[in-house]
Amino acid sequence: MANVQAITRQVARLKSKFNIYRHWRRQVEQQIKEALFVRTQSGRYRPADSTQIIEAARAVVDRNAVKGMAFADMATSQRFFIDKLAGLQREVFAVAFLDTRNRLIAHEEMFLGTIDGAEVHAREVVRRGLALGAGGVIVAHNHPSGHLEPSAADRAVTSRLKQALALVDIRLLDHIVVGGLKAVSLAARGWV
Repeated sequence: MANVQAITRQVARLKSKFNIYRHWRRQVEQQIKEALFVRTQSGRYRPADSTQIIEAARAVVDRNAVKGMAFADMATSQRFFIDKLAGLQREVFAVAFLDTRNRLIAHEEMFLGTIDGAEVHAREVVRRGLALGAGGVIVAHNHPSGHLEPSAADRAVTSRLKQALALVDIRLLDHIVVGGLKAVSLAARGWV
C-alpha cells in the first residue's frame, strides 16, 4: 500500500512538472512567433532588438525605392521621406535626385547632425546633382523632437539651396520636414 501511495505522489509530481513544462513551452512558442530574428556573426539566430528591427525596415524601404520611381505628387514625396527619416535619433538631411520627368535617380543622406540641427552645404548638393545629371531635387530632413513646424533656419537653407541649384539649372521642387510619422511640405506653404 505504501508503494502505491509513493507511486501516486510521484505520478502527481511528474504530472505537475509536465504541466509547467507545457505552459512554459506555449509561452516560448508564442514569443518565437512574435519575435523577429537576426543572424549573429557566428551564424546563429537570436531575437532582434528595436534598433535592428528599424535597420531591417529601412533596408526594405531602400530596396523598394528603386531607380526610376516617379515622384508624381507631394503625397508620394512625403511618404518616401517619412519611410526614410521617421524615428531617427539625430537630424539627417537627405536629397532625392530626380531626372527631368521627376523620376528617382538616387537618394542620399548627405548631412548628419545632432538632435537639433544639421549643417547643410549647398555646394555639396549642387556638386552631387551635377554628377548625377539631376534635373530636380527634393530635399528633406527630420526633426528628432517630432515637432513639425519648419524653423527660420529651415526656410533659410531652402532659400540658399534654391538659389545655388538654379545657377546650374537644377530645380528645387520641395523641402519636406519629417516629424514623428508626419511630414510638412515647404512648397505647399509657398516657401520654395
